[in-house]
Amino acid sequence: MKESKSFETALKRLETITKKLENEEISLEESLSLFEEGIKLVKDLQQKLTEAERKVEILIKESEEKFRLEPYKEDEEE
Repeated sequence: MKESKSFETALKRLETITKKLENEEISLEESLSLFEEGIKLVKDLQQKLTEAERKVEILIKESEEKFRLEPYKEDEEE
């Protein structure tokens, strides 16, 4: 099974691909190959961001449940 790249590694590779496509004279075949790789990286990055967002939402929900603020009630003993 192929191990997925880390978010940072995939992002750097996507930046490299973008620069090559913008600044270098490359063949049509190489351009298409780089474009295809870039699209796959974008999908992978979107998935990683979605997963991270879900984890953050879960952590926030859990912390809200554990750390609820309740109104202060003074003892009414007199």
